[in-house]
Amino acid sequence: MNGAALVAIAATIGNFLQGWDNATIAGAVVYIKKELQLGAAIEGLIVAMSLIGATLITTCSGTISDWIGRRPMLILSSMFYFLSGLIMLWSPNVYVLLLARLLDGFGIGLAVTLVPLYISETAPSEIRGLLNTLPQFTGSGGMFLAYCMIFGMSLLPSPSWRLMLGVLSIPSLLYFALTVFYLPESPRWLVSKGKMLEAKRVLQKLRGREDVSGEMALLVEGLAVGGETSLEEYIIGPADELGEDQEPMADKDHIKLYGPEEGLSWVAKPVTGQSRLSLVSRQGSMANQNVPLMDPLVTLFGSVHEKLPETGSMRSMLFPNFGSMFSAAEPNIKNEEWDEESLQREGEGYVSEAGDADSDDNLQSPLISRQNTSMEKEMAHPQSHGSVLNIRRHSSLMQGNAGEVAGIGGGWQLAWKWSEREGEDGKKEGGFKRIYLHQEGGPLSSRRGSLVSIPGGDAPIDGEYIQAAALVSQPALYSKELVDQHAVGPAMVHPGKTAGKVQILAALLEPGVKRALIVGIGIQILQQFSGINGVLYYTPQILQQAGVDVLLSNLGIGSDSSSFLISAFTNFFMLPSIAVAMRFMDVSGRRSLLLTTIPVLIISLVALVIGNVFDFGTVAHAIISTICVVIYFCTFVMGYGPIPNILCSEIFPTRVRGICIAICALVFWICDVIVTYTLPVMLSSIGLAGVFGIYAVVCVVSWIFIFLRVPETKGMPLEVITEFFAVGAKQAAGGGAKNE
Repeated sequence: MNGAALVAIAATIGNFLQGWDNATIAGAVVYIKKELQLGAAIEGLIVAMSLIGATLITTCSGTISDWIGRRPMLILSSMFYFLSGLIMLWSPNVYVLLLARLLDGFGIGLAVTLVPLYISETAPSEIRGLLNTLPQFTGSGGMFLAYCMIFGMSLLPSPSWRLMLGVLSIPSLLYFALTVFYLPESPRWLVSKGKMLEAKRVLQKLRGREDVSGEMALLVEGLAVGGETSLEEYIIGPADELGEDQEPMADKDHIKLYGPEEGLSWVAKPVTGQSRLSLVSRQGSMANQNVPLMDPLVTLFGSVHEKLPETGSMRSMLFPNFGSMFSAAEPNIKNEEWDEESLQREGEGYVSEAGDADSDDNLQSPLISRQNTSMEKEMAHPQSHGSVLNIRRHSSLMQGNAGEVAGIGGGWQLAWKWSEREGEDGKKEGGFKRIYLHQEGGPLSSRRGSLVSIPGGDAPIDGEYIQAAALVSQPALYSKELVDQHAVGPAMVHPGKTAGKVQILAALLEPGVKRALIVGIGIQILQQFSGINGVLYYTPQILQQAGVDVLLSNLGIGSDSSSFLISAFTNFFMLPSIAVAMRFMDVSGRRSLLLTTIPVLIISLVALVIGNVFDFGTVAHAIISTICVVIYFCTFVMGYGPIPNILCSEIFPTRVRGICIAICALVFWICDVIVTYTLPVMLSSIGLAGVFGIYAVVCVVSWIFIFLRVPETKGMPLEVITEFFAVGAKQAAGGGAKNE
């Protein structure tokens, strides 16, 4: 996790530069206006030019990042920052300055859009929220340091605005060096392009361990967009009593799950009837179901978080020694890794028709690994067919019904099952399924009552059994058409062969993706209209009324310098609040933080309205306003500031994540422009009280929208989140969850 944290810190330098730029232009424009004798329109254009640049670059950043990768776009962002800083340092006139500000906006737009995406794709699910709060922290830290610099320069006899703006090129040079020489490419993007070996090396670096094959399997499964997903429920227990030569169980409904150690296995029996997860019949979720207009998606996500095992995750209880999906009982057995280079070196003739040892087309069988037995060692390896990977049934693992599990974080496990049966024409048919498992409650044998009280719970009660919810769907790379071509078993197509076949429009119209876009776009719109720009605009006036400028003037500090110092302290006070948000983002969760902090924003805005409508006297008005503004800022950066970007980076499938986040970011920038340019008009027409009143109403609407539509995603792997969106969209459409 240290590797992922360091990579996230390096990536968020882009957000540090955004905060730095926001502060430096706010200070430099005071001196630009005086030196170049600019009118109000040009002055506003200089400030807004970076906003325009960010909006323009966002329109294509997502599609390009899905095409060429996340890292090249971050490198490009650092180059835009560096180049714009040099041009602003030189700018002889306003036109060159406007060009530099446009390039600066390009860098800002790429950083704001892609850094949260990059962090989500590289961070472990357990600390993804913490690391994705870093952009908010570094942005505020950049503003604080920049305001301190501007305050110091403002005390000089003749401050240079070119130097204020040009200093940006120094930290951007560090950002460029880190993106080029330190930051790796996103492993999820690499897998989506079929670059398995590079993805594996990146994951090993990020996780600080050699065995990352379980997560590699998860990344492959995350390539699916849409598809049929059903909710099932299993009773899972030990299978130690079975002999090596026995079938998993006589009952065809039982599935054997294999661990990495020889002889370590479990048996899973599907619970007949409807799954408790699909009905969401837990106590808390039933309460949510009675809420009018509550999205089934929110209830589904909530059902996972409400009844987490009190004694730990399923991994700690059921799979205490769980290891790699790809690790074998005997590691020296050939062809157990996704390493075609070693296969070529060993001269086994497994190289595919591509024949390139540096490509990933040489992959042979182990998208699913197996426990090696003497039977397997005696079997000949089948020859690969081009880029098709054959998953063979052998020994006890792939005979009858079998599966293999891989821990994927957040209490979730990844498994597959192969169910063989005879078709109508007498030929054997198989159903190859992927399963995401999540434990429900504690061990069944420790609960009051018996398994008979659970629908379909006719499993024996001797020993430790648990109940697990299961998301069952088609594997990402499994093609039914390939079964006939490869009679040895189910086949998988290499990700590189399917990378260019994703139809963007069709993927965006998938019910789960459309649902996620509604959540992402909705929360970005409401965040921008929740009042942060208005409060920022009003802060100097409030502090002036509080007499802060008088106090500073008595210390010999001019009005301009006073405003810079006040802004520096305002950003400084935000940092502890963001640190608190980082601590609780993966504990309380995103949804809980939003539902807790937004009422505080509403109260602060209502108090500002009351303070401006009624006359409490100058001193009382200044005190009330100052307290409300401080509370608003600190609360905003704890919840509504960072969380919309975090959510948008989590809820979309891998192959369309870039373009979907770009759509949400484009909405963000457009709303930012609207709010910025309508604020002066609104102030002149309805006054300060009216503006804050509208913001308070928007915050109320935000709370309702989040309560009804925004699910809790803490601790869940990204691939599981997207599966839940697919299931929730299916339920909302009236189909419900289909149980087999």
